[in-house]
Amino acid sequence: MTAGVEGESLTNANSTAPSVFDAGLPTFSYDLNATPHDILEDVRNAQSRSPIAIGPLGPEILSYELARDLLRDNRFRLPPGVTLAAQGITSGPLFDKMANSLLGLDGAAHVRLRKLVSKAFTPRATSRLQDTIRDVVNGLIDHVADAGRCDVVTDISYQYPTPIICALLGAPPDDWQMFADWTEEVFKALNFQPDVNFDEAAIMRAWSELDAYVDGMVAARRDNLREDLLSELIRAESDGDRLDLDELRMLVAGFLMAGTDTTRNQLSASVQVLCEHPDQWAKLRDQPELAMQAVEESMRHSPAACIVPRAAADDVEFGGFLFPAGTLVVVNTFAANRDPAIYDDADRFDIARNDVPAILTFGGGAHYCLGANLARRELAEALTVLTRRLPDAHRVGPAPWKPLLGMTGPSTLSIEFTSARVVTASA
Repeated sequence: MTAGVEGESLTNANSTAPSVFDAGLPTFSYDLNATPHDILEDVRNAQSRSPIAIGPLGPEILSYELARDLLRDNRFRLPPGVTLAAQGITSGPLFDKMANSLLGLDGAAHVRLRKLVSKAFTPRATSRLQDTIRDVVNGLIDHVADAGRCDVVTDISYQYPTPIICALLGAPPDDWQMFADWTEEVFKALNFQPDVNFDEAAIMRAWSELDAYVDGMVAARRDNLREDLLSELIRAESDGDRLDLDELRMLVAGFLMAGTDTTRNQLSASVQVLCEHPDQWAKLRDQPELAMQAVEESMRHSPAACIVPRAAADDVEFGGFLFPAGTLVVVNTFAANRDPAIYDDADRFDIARNDVPAILTFGGGAHYCLGANLARRELAEALTVLTRRLPDAHRVGPAPWKPLLGMTGPSTLSIEFTSARVVTASA
């Protein structure tokens, strides 16, 4: 059976479904350094034969419908510390911090935190950032406009999200660089790739400095609440329950990690695919009302997040197969978002697509991205301003991508353009 009911508990002792490992499913392999482009043909071949295949890490869910269902199925959990295991770390203070973060928690503890945070992370809270978002992206373009050329990754995308997240939290501009440095270090704990330079002590130092800073912010807010996310988190209450200081620290770090590197990489990936389709760049330039559709389509076609790991909490029957307890399952959202059974001409990039289902790039179910609305707003505003101010931007030179196991996207993206200087930064 296909499990689509969240939280359903089944006993599979009498299951007649074949084990997912013994069912003759298609297999394919890829190097751990492979990019999404490297695996596309193999994924296509496997996907044409079965909605599930056996990949290098275990079963991979390739169809849109099964991917959506599995992400909503609470019998499959996010493996705690899965990224740290790649670095050989399965216990200790850093592992404990990750396991007790909003990403690492499951069950009742996770539901409680999501309930409280959702009261603070509202569209109203993010809509207040509109002017900040616009000012930041225009300021970055101002720095490169006269040159007629830039590297989108380093000159725009890398510097874009931190000021916005800090403004959301209520951190003063003078401290934004510190947040950028802390985030850069702490985010290494979310890297799927084994790294010989991985320094657990350095990550913990950065995280401790961030925690101490947040403690100061919380102390200052207790008697002087403001119109920012941290104040909203302090205000948040559900049936008399409130967030304590440890939870506030954890959530701030989580927002920085989840809201920084993802936006950086997705903005670069979205700019690249638009640049490589000049008709689409021009369409967005001339029809800025398509900005949100451009975000959805670029995240479907060229996502910065391509896989979601899950593990079977018990023996689970799903999609007609038995997944033994502990089985690591890769939900290949890159494949699902290009499922030809769902999307007409799935490899075509078209920002005017209509009547298509929601992309799976933001995950689904209990761990659906809390910041999805903010991310969409940031990306839509950046793409609108870029296409308007750099009306003929085009890629020059190679744009190699980072591995798909983790956060991917171009590592460099050189573009040339004629700047529309008649458009002011305040427009």
